[in-house]
Amino acid sequence: MKNVRLIQALALAGICFAGAAQAAEPTQAYVQEPTPPGFKVMISELEGPIYTLADGKPVYQWPRKELRNGGTGDVRTSMSACDNTKTTVNEGFMSPYPAGLELPELDTRPTCVEAWPPVIAPADAKPIGKWTLINRRDKTKQWAYEGFVLYTSNMDREPGIPLGGTHVGGRGGDGPVQRIPITPPADIPGQFIVERYDSGHQLALVGGVIVYTSDKDGANKSNCYDACEKMWKPVLAPEVGVVARQDWTIVERKPGVKQWAFRKKPLYTYSEDPGPGAQEGLDVQGWNVVFTQRAPAPPKSFTTQETPGGIVLADAKGHAIYVYNCGDDALDQLACDHPDTPQEYRYSVCGGGDPIRCAKNFPYVVAGKDEKAVNKTWTVMDIDPATGHRPHAGTQSLHVWAYRDRPVYTFAEDIPGTVKAGAWGEFYGARNGYRPFWLREEFQGR
Repeated sequence: MKNVRLIQALALAGICFAGAAQAAEPTQAYVQEPTPPGFKVMISELEGPIYTLADGKPVYQWPRKELRNGGTGDVRTSMSACDNTKTTVNEGFMSPYPAGLELPELDTRPTCVEAWPPVIAPADAKPIGKWTLINRRDKTKQWAYEGFVLYTSNMDREPGIPLGGTHVGGRGGDGPVQRIPITPPADIPGQFIVERYDSGHQLALVGGVIVYTSDKDGANKSNCYDACEKMWKPVLAPEVGVVARQDWTIVERKPGVKQWAFRKKPLYTYSEDPGPGAQEGLDVQGWNVVFTQRAPAPPKSFTTQETPGGIVLADAKGHAIYVYNCGDDALDQLACDHPDTPQEYRYSVCGGGDPIRCAKNFPYVVAGKDEKAVNKTWTVMDIDPATGHRPHAGTQSLHVWAYRDRPVYTFAEDIPGTVKAGAWGEFYGARNGYRPFWLREEFQGR
């Protein structure tokens, strides 16, 4: 069974076996909507289809979220909550911290609109479809999509590469109020949803039940009947009213009984999955979860490890890879998880404020001398370990692996097969802390 799980983990991670050729992965199909002049859709390798400006700059929303002691973000169809006021103290949204504590690095801290420039509409702009206009306090008009106003990010440097915010690996629960890139609707039937995980965009039924395909099926042909059909329930399609969609076909199992197929592979649910998000069907050889778009492959030197909590991406020595999450507790909820942002937050949770202790507890994953970026998501960067920032001339530096332009780490107390820092930090790592890079999380969605 363990070999089956490991093979599935390698497939989820996009890691090829020696001698195997890796075909280009398909991207997620989307519904084309009317858009105003100056916007377009680009396919990003991590987020899938996203809306951008004409120059390729991704656009984001900041939907309001209620935290423990109040909330922030934008209310639908209301004025933008992001203005040019420079925030200097925390707001106290997250207990047990009181409001009024001075924020770090105030001399370089941007205002909200400096970090997240609003997408200003031309004076003669007209609403179209889901795109509307909202008045700002300075009397300009700002574009909105589905009622939430739009921004760009000062972190984004390449067309179609959203580094400022993300859907993937989102901080739920007690996490900050996130900025997320906006996307056109996925081209999927109404029975389905697309869930975003670190391993890619995964297909599920409405409600979160995971769907699978079988290696034994042919193109648009199911070979799962009798005993197989009792364990693996075909996802049935309606008899009438089906709209033709890219990547989707219908298989007739028997007269009058139709089954959905995605990219010519019939779809099923697993009767022994205990609930939404569970994917125990992956333990059965020959069965696979379904991706509308896989995440970009990690570095070839990385490995996978099975842990009690699931299957995690690991470094060459088998130590679990961690990504760092951080958003400050100020009114504008600016990010603090990037090398160009304050490092005081990270030092507080990984070393009690001591950078040296922090580096010992959570060492950077150092890239090999000849290793280079493998895609736009997994890159290498130089970091000054004494500051956590990019190095200046004459300072020491490490050449490290980065995910979404943010360094990744291991944990000093881990051995292969453990994730002892899985909830390390404030509010189980959701607001300021570390999370493992899960390829398959056993308790996902339950």
